[in-house]
Formats: sequence, C-alpha cells, structure tokens
Amino acid sequence: MTNVVAALIVRRNRERIEMLICQRPAHKARGLLWEFVGGKVESGETQEDALVRECREELGVTVAVGKPYMELVHRYPDLTVRLSLFRCTIAEGTPQLLEHHDLRWITPEEIPQYDFCPADETVLTRIREEGLDA
Repeated sequence: MTNVVAALIVRRNRERIEMLICQRPAHKARGLLWEFVGGKVESGETQEDALVRECREELGVTVAVGKPYMELVHRYPDLTVRLSLFRCTIAEGTPQLLEHHDLRWITPEEIPQYDFCPADETVLTRIREEGLDA
C-alpha cells in the first residue's frame, strides 16, 4: 500500500469558491488525467510535511495545511493507494507548472468537464454534493 497525500486547495474568487486541479504529465501513469496536487509520503515524514514538500516541488507554492477532508483506499491495476486529502490554502507564491501539464481553478459545477484519476471519484462526488465551503 502506498500512502499518498493530496491538497484540496481552495480560494474565493469574487462570488465563486474554486479549487485547484492539476493535469498529470503525459508520460506518467494515468497521463493527462486531472488530480489534486500531492504525492507519496516519504519515510520519516508526517502527512502534513509531505504535502508541503509536494506542493513546493510541483507548484512552487507554500501551503497552509488545514483539516483532513477525506481518506480512502483505491486499487489501481499497478498499485494500491491510501489517499489522504487535506483542505489547504496557498500561504505564499503563485502556482506554476513545474511538473504538471496544466492547472485550472474550477468550481464544483465544472467537475464533469474534466477526466480525473479514478481514485478521486469519491472525493469529487462529495465536493459536488456538499460544495467547497462545507
């Protein structure tokens, strides 16, 4: 089982509450699917430390890690992940494409326009049902 953390990065943009999604590089597993920024928890790291490191490496931002949003286990053909998603805000910096193919700020209503990694489907259902400020 691979322990993975991801950031549900949320911002208020005028009257809209948006979340940041990232498109995986074409050459990686599940290439060009959309996901929440994050990655593997390394040995000796807390989940929060791993999330701060991954956001810095992948987006060039420092995040403030908030409360856990959801945890789930998903089995892909090539690996099983325990995904822990945390609410986050950007404390410093502007997201940059350091690893991903693209990134977008979207509302829950826009979720169906994007093809996400299968592990995120349960999370996306909850976001569509409850919204981002729940």
